[in-house]
Amino acid sequence: MDETVAEYIRRTVLKIPRDEIKTMLQQWDFLSEAQLQTINFHQKKETISQDVVQLCEENSADIKQAAVLDIIYNYIYPNKRVWSVYQMKKTGDETEFFDLKNFKKIFKRLLRSALKNVTINFREYEDNAIWIRIAWGTPNTNPNQYKTSYVVYHSQTPYVFISVSVLKSNLPLLCQALLVASNYHDIREMELRSHCLNSLKDIVFKRYSQNFQTYNPRPLQERKVAPENVDLRIIHENRNEKERIQRVTQEVFGDGAQPKLEFAQYKLETMFKSDPKMDVLDKKEPFRCLVKFSSPHLLESLKSLAPAGMADAPLSPLLTCIPQKARNCFKIREKKGLFPGSFVSP
Repeated sequence: MDETVAEYIRRTVLKIPRDEIKTMLQQWDFLSEAQLQTINFHQKKETISQDVVQLCEENSADIKQAAVLDIIYNYIYPNKRVWSVYQMKKTGDETEFFDLKNFKKIFKRLLRSALKNVTINFREYEDNAIWIRIAWGTPNTNPNQYKTSYVVYHSQTPYVFISVSVLKSNLPLLCQALLVASNYHDIREMELRSHCLNSLKDIVFKRYSQNFQTYNPRPLQERKVAPENVDLRIIHENRNEKERIQRVTQEVFGDGAQPKLEFAQYKLETMFKSDPKMDVLDKKEPFRCLVKFSSPHLLESLKSLAPAGMADAPLSPLLTCIPQKARNCFKIREKKGLFPGSFVSP
């Protein structure tokens, strides 16, 4: 076994929590059960990793097998990466039978025709999810297995989730290979980015809804008796206002947990309004700006603004429409004729 492969396997094992190493190696299915029985999984991780490498040497592991272990790790821990959402589009509404074997063949051929040194690995999971791992090289260097790109493509949808390496210059080539292999004609970034891959899926697959009409908020209960010198009308008014804010917030965001979104942006375009006598603008041109949002948990942060007293309720549609803007990015972009990757406020 090559030394670089042995070192890569060792580092991959070291990333895995010790209590999960055995389970993940069983999913890998490269080492036999008898070989796994020889490993003491209660010892230090460094010693475990060396034992795994020794067994892989007996099985003559290569980079292909090592890459499969890396895919399994990233599938179980997708939050270790930052994911961006891309939407592909066909020229018409036609539906075609998806041939996975043909998809792999075309995808590999396109990348390898443009880059000689590149390794590509596939693994299929449930819900028609195809995980693709790409390690990039250059004409003069071997693929860097530590700076890989990951693609999660759901074959029955136009959505692709991409986590790129530092070599972002290869992203156009990757997108072109996806388009040709899947028989689409256009691809656009939806400007949704997060460590939580499942939350991004919930948004674009519409598995989450902000509106729950059946929710009936409970009246807030006063725990303390008001002092005699406090106007009871003020207490009643404050309680009613808190109930209103809670009710409006629940109507907008629902009573469930929000998808974990960390980044969103869109382009705001509106007309500047002023007194005609002031002649502020000689030409009637729209006011344009790029609005960016970022937070460890963006939607939950927006949901808490009104109850925390930091914003009026209900929130502006500019704040609550972010998931809908993402799903409708193609429609908005075609209508306004904007550059790729921008949203426009209605």
